[in-house]
Amino acid sequence: MLRWGVVAAALLLGACVSPAEQPRPSAGAGPVRRPPAAAPLAPTPATTTPGAPGARDAGVVAGPAIYTLPIDEAQAARALAAFRLSCPSLRTRSDASGLTRATDWAAACDAAATVQRGEARSFFAQYFETVQVGDGKAFATGYYEPEIAGSRDRRRGYEVPIFGRPADLVDVDLGQFSDTLKGKKIRGRVDGANFVPYYDRAAIEDGALGNRAPVLAWAADPIALFFLQIQGSGRLRQPDGSTLRIGYATQNGRDYTGIGALMRQRGLLAPGQATMQGIVAWLRAHPAEGRALMRENKSFVFFRLLDTPPIGALGYPVTGGASVAADPKFIPLGAPVLLSMDRADANGIWIAQDTGGAIKGANRFDTYWGGGAQAEATAGGMSAHGTAFLLLPVGTLARLAAEGPGGKASVKR
Repeated sequence: MLRWGVVAAALLLGACVSPAEQPRPSAGAGPVRRPPAAAPLAPTPATTTPGAPGARDAGVVAGPAIYTLPIDEAQAARALAAFRLSCPSLRTRSDASGLTRATDWAAACDAAATVQRGEARSFFAQYFETVQVGDGKAFATGYYEPEIAGSRDRRRGYEVPIFGRPADLVDVDLGQFSDTLKGKKIRGRVDGANFVPYYDRAAIEDGALGNRAPVLAWAADPIALFFLQIQGSGRLRQPDGSTLRIGYATQNGRDYTGIGALMRQRGLLAPGQATMQGIVAWLRAHPAEGRALMRENKSFVFFRLLDTPPIGALGYPVTGGASVAADPKFIPLGAPVLLSMDRADANGIWIAQDTGGAIKGANRFDTYWGGGAQAEATAGGMSAHGTAFLLLPVGTLARLAAEGPGGKASVKR
């Protein structure tokens, strides 16, 4: 469910067409939710390496004991349920952060299957220890599952194609060609004897795909679809009232550009308008300029039909209030993370089950809130600062410390 990380949720309205063909507007046009403030825990003093490419290079230090941390049992129970979903992957996949091995997770995953009601906090305290990656200074945004007007069939008012994966889009694992490129991947297409970048957003919108990609459905509003691409998955509300779920399949390999930052740099947003709602309002008020602005984001997302809730990067459904997107170079995918932020609703244990194009670095997170008006209101205003502690299986820290320089970087205690 790859997304690009947004500070505010989209206010997605139907296209302007005749009343007889007026698509149902997207759900969740309520106000941004402003939760109580909270006092985050202080990070552990640490020597860090700015711009480090991974967790061990950034520096890892021991954090506080879990039983000393303010963890809500109900929120911990949601995190435990999400953690159980992650266990099959944790037991088998290679950890890109270099912090854990598949065998490290065996005891915690075995125990997670039998935890009784009311014992989630105790489970995390017994089987995990906290570590701080880098300086621990965290920033969290929010995302949710939006709903926009769409139709499986092209009809008046529904004429913006929603594409599936193109047949000529090629993924290349550069690590197969050189050990120095391990973990790096690119996407593109074959043009004669050359491998070239794939078509960008402008080219795709102008028809460059031809018949190379299936059209899964048709959206009513290009702006709504643009922001659904940012979220990475969502629901299409069809003319008959039924819904159709679509999710991230892949992306064209082009770099993501946040148009909100461009608009602020160019002075297009008045004070107080630097929200997703403000951005959408400007795009609607300036259709030609808005279309050109959206095309400056060359990244383009291709979808697939879903018969389940949104799927995260691990291949499992993400859970509202428990799943978080993180950078797998710093946070093992599937691992628990304790966020202590200046927004009360962001605090607690989250499970790193997703990734995002803008979610980069040791302590950058994107919290997932599910679907519906409340989820949109929470995600829409989510911009939290504080401290993050990664939860690793007990004994992992000692092993990393014992490896010393051979593990690329010593663990500081």
